[in-house]
Amino acid sequence: MTDLTYFAQHGRITNPGPHGNLYTDLPSDIPALVQVVQGLMIHIFWAERYGLKLSEERKAEVQLRTMERRLARMLELDPGPLTTPRPNEKKIVGNCRDFSVTLASMLQSKGIPARPRCGFGTYFIPNHYEDHWVCEYWNEAEQRWVLVDAQLDSLQCEVMKIPFNPLDVPRDQFIVGGAAWKLCRTGQADPDQFGIFDMKGIDFVKGDFIRDVASLNKVELLPWDCWDMILMDYANLPPDDLSMLDRLADLASGDVPDFDTVRQLYESDPRLRAGESIKSFVNGRMVSIAL
Repeated sequence: MTDLTYFAQHGRITNPGPHGNLYTDLPSDIPALVQVVQGLMIHIFWAERYGLKLSEERKAEVQLRTMERRLARMLELDPGPLTTPRPNEKKIVGNCRDFSVTLASMLQSKGIPARPRCGFGTYFIPNHYEDHWVCEYWNEAEQRWVLVDAQLDSLQCEVMKIPFNPLDVPRDQFIVGGAAWKLCRTGQADPDQFGIFDMKGIDFVKGDFIRDVASLNKVELLPWDCWDMILMDYANLPPDDLSMLDRLADLASGDVPDFDTVRQLYESDPRLRAGESIKSFVNGRMVSIAL
């Protein structure tokens, strides 16, 4: 199976399950599809900018990992077709990861190779690498992988003065996890410039790096899901572990990752692989989650 064939198919997270019929009438072009996604979702951190005050119950929608569950919730909020934009109060609550996973799921339903990427955006706060997810899809006409930030609608672009087209995010504006790891490990960037809120540092970078590797293997988990090496302190990692991560970063940090090797390493190394049970933060405390 080629990389393009692999990423053109749903994984267990992006699979719509019994709701696949909802995708039948979706457009196939990227601008229209991104508008559909934005018409269905509201970002948890931007809701008040749109005049919506979220209850704790609504905020909990960001805990929905799979598209099957997210689509079910979308239908509970509004049973209409996905192509009809919802009023803000009927949009499902999500974050950057959810915008990216939703777009990837819809693209895959059209046979278009797509994959969510975990890393850091440089366009939110000056001189800072903000924890972020985007969607990467294969542009057949241009024969290249293109980064799309489906979260960035006209309001957000205006407020943050985004200087580029969100449908083609430059590679120096979004840094995938492996590239961020390399920048920090080689001293080209300060690890404390990477993170979100009061969370930062090399361990945070390591977490996003491993989540991106998992996402390249169709395990697109939540930004606060943790397992094995994500939970290990960088200061306590033995040299062999650091060497393995450095090699993995070289393989996974470009716009065309060495996917066969990345997949082999991920599937064969329990330090990297998200198993049947992981840890996650729910309501401020860490709990065990069965996948």
